[in-house]
Amino acid sequence: MNNNGAIRDARSLGVPKMLLLGLQHMFAMFGATILVPILVNGYFHGEGLSIQVTLFFAGLGTLFFHLCAKMKVPAFLGSSFAFLGGFSTVANLNTGIFADMTYGEKLPYACGGIVVAGLLYLLLALIIKIVGVKRVMHYLPPVVTGPIIICIGLSLAPSAVNNAQTYWPLALIALAVIIIFNVWGTGMWRIIPILLGVVIAYICAMIFNAAGATVADGAGGVKPLLDYSGVASSQWFGLPNFLICKFDLTAILVMAPIALATMMEHIGDISAISATVGENFIEDPGLHRTLIGDGLATSLSALFGGPANTTYGENTGVLELSHVYDPRVIRLAAVFAIVLSFIPKVASVIGSLPDSIIGGVSFILYGMISAIGVRNVVENEVDFKQSRNLIIAAVILVCGLGFANGISFNVGSATITLTGLALAAICGIALNIILPGNDYEFGENPVGDIHRGVGMNTYPKDLDKKKKNRKK
Repeated sequence: MNNNGAIRDARSLGVPKMLLLGLQHMFAMFGATILVPILVNGYFHGEGLSIQVTLFFAGLGTLFFHLCAKMKVPAFLGSSFAFLGGFSTVANLNTGIFADMTYGEKLPYACGGIVVAGLLYLLLALIIKIVGVKRVMHYLPPVVTGPIIICIGLSLAPSAVNNAQTYWPLALIALAVIIIFNVWGTGMWRIIPILLGVVIAYICAMIFNAAGATVADGAGGVKPLLDYSGVASSQWFGLPNFLICKFDLTAILVMAPIALATMMEHIGDISAISATVGENFIEDPGLHRTLIGDGLATSLSALFGGPANTTYGENTGVLELSHVYDPRVIRLAAVFAIVLSFIPKVASVIGSLPDSIIGGVSFILYGMISAIGVRNVVENEVDFKQSRNLIIAAVILVCGLGFANGISFNVGSATITLTGLALAAICGIALNIILPGNDYEFGENPVGDIHRGVGMNTYPKDLDKKKKNRKK
């Protein structure tokens, strides 16, 4: 533990507490990770992605990412929502070789497109390796990365509200428990507020369910607050239903360009994790290494029938709340995800977690991400008296939040969708290049870079002295 209360080596807490911290991270990612295959199954009329395969490659992809990142970056890789539009497009292809295919026969081609998308990460990683991270970061100053991080959190906010409003009492209980233990808790209680919020709210859900509480079923009727029907039909042990991807140019043109969005999101997420943890992850292990880890994890997942992977903001929020920054804890969560992929019944029990509890937890996690972005801007002393900075931040925020469904355009017979976050990143980087006055040099302001988590010397002894001198 260092002087700001952060725990960088969780082994000091003992194995039982480390396991609890790993469970906390698993709960944080679980809802969103399994939601992707659930939504894709809707596009493919029940012949889409497997939840077991998704969990397996979320865990395996996370471990692979950590290996590529020299075991230094506390990031969890879960299912990417950015490719949902691509899955929908491939499911509806009805020309060429897709004309007479069933939905299940189209799925491997969608996965093949994602394999190519993941490999595009390697191209950007190579560029960064050749030209150097300093030159690349010149085009990613705090006036660009800060608002992008803010958008990452705020763009998820509607999801939190939509989940919470399915049953507000549970959402408020989860939210209240997290706040109480994070603010007034002591010792271990203070660093597992998310896990406590989930467990206590779930106990309350069982009480409410026994008392006859119901929620809307989405079809004008109602259903019990807790639905255990999937648990009863699930087996205790079962192998994930892997499949081998296939390649077609049309599907590749649909899926691969989405990598532009996810690569920009990756840079924003690594900046957010860096700012949260206070480590120099952009330079050590290096942005090129984290891109390689994310890209190869995505390609590996899609190669065997899984969705694309991406660094998860939910787990960044857990880092901010718990102040436990040890990547070993994230790797424990990854192992739990792999184990669950072989135990459908346990996965179904966790999957029965009411949406309202996920919503209550997300209130904190998504807000924390945006708060990190605000801190990024403030502590780097971005000068909003300059018109260029105001314009860049304004365009990023409007693009990131205004294009909720992204924009779609046609390339030949394929429809390509860019998410709002991708548009925000592209517009912000472009404006920063075009507008005069970009005087940002990576490493020139060590205090500001340290607060972003991308400093050259992460914890200099004379940090406060440098800050005071710079203010003078």
